[in-house]
Amino acid sequence: MPTAQHRVLFVTDLAYQAGGRRYCDEDIFLTSRLREDFDVALCHPLDTVALMDVFDLVVVRNSGPVLHHQEAYDAFRAAAAERGTLVYNQLTGRADMAGKQYLLDLTAQGLPVIPTVDRLRDLGRLPDVDEYVVKPKAGADSIGLRFVPRDRLADLSLDGVLVQPRVPFRYEVSFYFVDGSFQYALYAPRPDRRWELERYEPTPADLEFARLFVEWNTLDHGIQRVDACRAPDGELLLVELEDLNPYLSLGLLDDRTRDAFVADLKTALHRVLATKTG
Repeated sequence: MPTAQHRVLFVTDLAYQAGGRRYCDEDIFLTSRLREDFDVALCHPLDTVALMDVFDLVVVRNSGPVLHHQEAYDAFRAAAAERGTLVYNQLTGRADMAGKQYLLDLTAQGLPVIPTVDRLRDLGRLPDVDEYVVKPKAGADSIGLRFVPRDRLADLSLDGVLVQPRVPFRYEVSFYFVDGSFQYALYAPRPDRRWELERYEPTPADLEFARLFVEWNTLDHGIQRVDACRAPDGELLLVELEDLNPYLSLGLLDDRTRDAFVADLKTALHRVLATKTG
């Protein structure tokens, strides 16, 4: 008789429309490979609490911006904590999982991040540029992001928003990690085409930069994407640390890199499940 496998509830919104990305394709592929090791069922984020008790592990993937289902997500987090549910990514992330406060914290700590403030009296701490980026603290996927010229900054209400200088970066680059282990990097050579990505070969200094933020986040288990931009002076600056449901761009990878990622993810999930059986 076949050996019983662990049951995994894979949370995704296959219908979510994201500019320049096909969430559904990525998750259909990923679940097809995870089925080699686990019994897998897919569910919408709104159904997670009702279904999760009969599964050994909940994997949160391309479930769309939380702000579209904030009440359901909050209920899921509360239920998972109360019931001791195993969740991947671990729900203790300090970055996008908890909102954009971390950008303020990292700025205050002097780490290499795009300078960020949320109070009018702190605007003088930002570089003097022609245009600034205003984004919601609870935003995601560029929802609510707007550009404001310098002469209009003083008229802003900063309730619930952050302000950053609009950096004239050379390109954006993303570093992908599973349980703290670097997997691959992709970059957008054209700043105006964020999701037209190509393979990027990071230098040792690049990886040191990315690992700084992965280690800062102190997640024991989870997939993280470190998004950065290359400033005109060559410095990398953090744009976002995605620790909730980062899109992985698996369809852009060569077979060897994609297979290695899947193998490492399977190992990570087995490791988490071992804590339950142990």
